[in-house]
Amino acid sequence: MNRSILSLFGLMLLFSCSQQDKSPGKPNIVYILADDLGFGEVGYQGQEKIHTPNIDGLAKSGMVFTNHYSGAPVCAPARCILLTGKHGGHAYIRGNDEWRERGEVWDYAKAAADPNLEGQRPLPIGTVTLASILQNQGYKTGIVGKWGLGGPTTESIPTKMGFDYFYGYNCQRQAHNLYPPHMWENEAKVPLNNPVVAPRTKLDEGADPNDPASYSKYNQQDYAPTLMHEKVLSFIEQNKDEPFFLYYASPLPHVPLQAPLDDVDKYENEIGDEAPYDGSNGYFPNRYPRATYAAMISLFDQQVGEVREKLRELGLEENTIIVVTSDNGPTYTGGVDFDYFESSSPFTNGYGRTKGFVYEGGIRIPMLVSWPGKIQAGSKTDHISAFYDVMPTICDLLGIPIPQDTDGKSFLPTLLGKEQEPHEYLFWEYPEYGGQQAVRMGKWKGIRQNIIKEGNLEIELYDLSVDPKEQNNIADAHPEIIQEMEEIMKKEHSTPALDRFKMAALED
Repeated sequence: MNRSILSLFGLMLLFSCSQQDKSPGKPNIVYILADDLGFGEVGYQGQEKIHTPNIDGLAKSGMVFTNHYSGAPVCAPARCILLTGKHGGHAYIRGNDEWRERGEVWDYAKAAADPNLEGQRPLPIGTVTLASILQNQGYKTGIVGKWGLGGPTTESIPTKMGFDYFYGYNCQRQAHNLYPPHMWENEAKVPLNNPVVAPRTKLDEGADPNDPASYSKYNQQDYAPTLMHEKVLSFIEQNKDEPFFLYYASPLPHVPLQAPLDDVDKYENEIGDEAPYDGSNGYFPNRYPRATYAAMISLFDQQVGEVREKLRELGLEENTIIVVTSDNGPTYTGGVDFDYFESSSPFTNGYGRTKGFVYEGGIRIPMLVSWPGKIQAGSKTDHISAFYDVMPTICDLLGIPIPQDTDGKSFLPTLLGKEQEPHEYLFWEYPEYGGQQAVRMGKWKGIRQNIIKEGNLEIELYDLSVDPKEQNNIADAHPEIIQEMEEIMKKEHSTPALDRFKMAALED
């Protein structure tokens, strides 16, 4: 055998070994989290007005979860629960906490200029996150998108919480403009080519609300979702030769209603003329609110498709798990026409039943998982699961110990088509919008509302098998179920570390 043949053989062997090192034990993981995407806002769930062909295609190639839940009905606690594996009765961050004692945190311009005013309440130093677990297993870890779990001057930033790379919004309030004056890359503030236009900025005096030109100041140069997406594709490219975990926390389709005008034009032609949104709920006015909202979701869908295409291009698709889901249910404000789009279908739409609330429309979310060759294409499961199951599932996948203080249960058996041990119940605790708790136990759903506002501890009871809209409270007919749920709510509640999240009626 001559030297050139030996060299070729050696290269082939080296390539083969490197591929074996990466598969099957350490698949890449791309977890794509939409922001306020409703259960009924994607095509595979029956949406007809908004086009989501790429997400629908992934659903056909993988598994759809019909009973998957967020950990909370708003941003920060949902993300904390996802990353720490602890439900709302044990999590450190249980609500959106803007950390007001720092000063004028809601002054957009001041916060944009002063990093000490950015960001939400930080996680404790040393918090074990999904990212830190994967980092310890040799994964390159990245987050692109919205953080919301600690300001840029704290120890609770992504690069100190298990992520090797971060690009995006540190602060949820700054994300109330999709043309922001800056982003963060790792620990550096990156200026963008956008002047500061603060949320609540109205149309100029005397401007014609029916003239699209009146809205030009809300569409500027550097569109954050586009910049983020470029970083996502770059992260995949740069880490193609080693296992990676990418947490793509997109700001879409969270209001304000802002999208590239070419994308809006396509839906304007389909939907037709519509009344402008005047910005009365604190977000930017918009000439074509329905068309813009649909365009935002379709842009998210396009970006999901481009992630998949990048994986294919690099030969990584078969060794990559892709999850597409949402942080909570759809919004009820900011010009979003949730009734027109039937955003929470088949659940109840609107304030009190969607984002911010533990009814189905607020916490049951779309989720699909694709892993070619491992997950059966076109499969569907009614396994009941939640955000705090993600950490144990990934630990189970890698064959490493599951942290003892997690509240989750691995759903890896479901993904692989094997027999799955179900949850005895799921639990939520959310100390905002009046104070709420909820339990899902098989077909039963129990809800407490107004725990803070009224000191209420009465439990509403719904049979989701016949009443998914939660319209018929049958608590009086099932005292034994109510008693069981009371015991669960007492057992799963722990006194919050932060006074802001305490509910006196529960502590009593």
